[in-house]
Amino acid sequence: MEAPLPGLSLLLLLLAVGWGSRMDAAWAPSPGGCELVQSIMDCTGRWLSSIPGNLRGNTEELFLDDNTIQVLGNASLLLYPQLWHLSLTRNRLELIEPGAFLSSQGLEVLSLTDNLLFTNYSLTAAALSALPALRMLDLAGNQLREDMVSVLVSNLSSLESLSVARNIIMRLDSSIFTNLTELLELNLEKNYIFEIDNAFEGLQRLQRLNLAYNYLPCLVGFDLTQLRVLNLSNNVIEWFLTMEIDDLFELEVLDLSHNRLLFFPVLPQQSKLHSLLLQDNRMSFYQRLPNGTSLANVTMQFLIIDGNSTNITTVRLWDELCHSNLSSLRLLDMSQNEVWGLPDDFLAQTPSLTHLKLNQNCLEAFHLSEEDPLAMLTELDLSQNQLVELGVKVDTGDILPSLQLFNLSTNRLQALPPGIFTHTKKITTLDLSYNRVDLCPQPGEPESLSCVDIRGVETLTHLSLAGCGLQGMGGRPFQGTSLLHLDLSDNRQLLSGDLGWLQDLVLTLQVLSLRNTSLSSTTDFSALSSLVRLDLSGNCLAAFPGWLGALRLRSLDLRDNCLPALPRDLPQAPLGRSLRELYLSQNPYNCCTLGWWDALQQAEGLRVPDGPEVTCRHGSRALSPGALPQPVLQSCRWQTADLALLYLVLALPTCLTLLVAFVVVFLMLKEKLLKMVKNRCGVSSPY
Repeated sequence: MEAPLPGLSLLLLLLAVGWGSRMDAAWAPSPGGCELVQSIMDCTGRWLSSIPGNLRGNTEELFLDDNTIQVLGNASLLLYPQLWHLSLTRNRLELIEPGAFLSSQGLEVLSLTDNLLFTNYSLTAAALSALPALRMLDLAGNQLREDMVSVLVSNLSSLESLSVARNIIMRLDSSIFTNLTELLELNLEKNYIFEIDNAFEGLQRLQRLNLAYNYLPCLVGFDLTQLRVLNLSNNVIEWFLTMEIDDLFELEVLDLSHNRLLFFPVLPQQSKLHSLLLQDNRMSFYQRLPNGTSLANVTMQFLIIDGNSTNITTVRLWDELCHSNLSSLRLLDMSQNEVWGLPDDFLAQTPSLTHLKLNQNCLEAFHLSEEDPLAMLTELDLSQNQLVELGVKVDTGDILPSLQLFNLSTNRLQALPPGIFTHTKKITTLDLSYNRVDLCPQPGEPESLSCVDIRGVETLTHLSLAGCGLQGMGGRPFQGTSLLHLDLSDNRQLLSGDLGWLQDLVLTLQVLSLRNTSLSSTTDFSALSSLVRLDLSGNCLAAFPGWLGALRLRSLDLRDNCLPALPRDLPQAPLGRSLRELYLSQNPYNCCTLGWWDALQQAEGLRVPDGPEVTCRHGSRALSPGALPQPVLQSCRWQTADLALLYLVLALPTCLTLLVAFVVVFLMLKEKLLKMVKNRCGVSSPY
């Protein structure tokens, strides 16, 4: 082989060097492997053990999360005087040396979440005290006790937001947050706090306080008038009592959900409260008990010990609202409690209420009257109670005039008050599922009071009648409605008769659920030409319904049926071209007739969300259609081969055997046959 020319080699070398230098310039990584966007440097997850010293000097925001930094030394930030945001989340930080921030006097936001600052907290506190402009500090997840927190924040009077969540704080007193006079937001969630002793008295500007996920047993004498949002969820609180003062409380949101409240909280006499969350407690009202007992004259005395002074507060059990002002309340969530009934005039005290949740309680009756108009109420949830009666005085004026969502599911209702929907002029969603109700008119019967009449409710668009025991409806129960969504699931005798009762929904209905309704392949819903979503799951369909081809659905659910296969040309049909979602699992598909599955995989724009759960049957085995073993494929080839060819292959050995046997017999008997012929003919052969 000849050597290349010297001049050509030099030219090639120069070209390679030039091209390589241009490539290096285009793809050069940021210093230390960090990413730079304007003045923001992101060094997250680079396995750095210290702050890089070769970053740009004009860096204003520096993210060093998910590294292995243990010490922030005195010289670590000398090169970054313009830094105002520093994040060191999820490192192994044990120490910040006292002079570490001397060159970063403008630092405003500092995140030290999930480190080990408890080891050298006093030295770290000295470093933090050199930050006169610090506004936001996050010390969550550092195994800090309350005494450590007190030292760390003692000289941070400029702080506006402080998080010490997920530490091991157990008790709060007045010495911890003494100097934080500018603090607006304080996060103490997920600690072990069981006692608070005047800890927030000096925080005159505090607006948001989060004490969720602690172990507070009660809150008595609440007097933080400047607070706007208070989160006390997920504690063990049994009592919440506000101080009896005439001052205006700025409180807007109070979250007492997931506690052990026994009584409705005693709220401020004057406040701006608009959201009260009481979900998942043990709360009830005691004016009247389910057994008819009255506690009108029973009182409860609270012994309040504050230092050397002792106070006794007496509260009448049935008059839970004696000190509470609910006039500005818009959201009230009392779900998952033990409420049997509401006190007299309770709803009259909530004229601004827009959302009322009383689901998962013990209500047996619920009454509305003109004294409780709830003119602003848009959502009323009474589901999962024991309601047998819904009382509404419909002849006294507008009741629930703004109601849009009415959830009555999972009760024991058999009817609704006649004419109730003549007053709910804006209702869009009605859930009557899992009640024993019928729609008016009932087939073969005159108008009856024991049915629900929704005819003429033009605003109604979503209706759920799942599990209502509906049987062969007749008449025109949906006349005058414009339903878009209709759920008829779990009514196994619903489709036993004519489907003429659906005629008024032909032009409007877009979503229909027929899950578990004993649907057969011959029941035809093709007249509902506006359908875009159809749920046929949980039936016994043994064949793909032919009428589906006339619809232009975007979503079809065929799960949990008895389908052995789907039409192979489905993706090319009008239905296949419009479909975007197709649910197919829990069917006994035949592994040897999966041509339709391969066609679906190639269809553009069509998703099978439960595709990984789809299986086919081969004998007693359930297999994934996308990964059939070779023996199964070979077995299927034999099963799907041309029968004529199969019969020919089976008959050929038999024919050959018979032919060979005939030839052998003929050769063995040839001479005898010839002699026999000659003797019978009796003619001698001439020579």
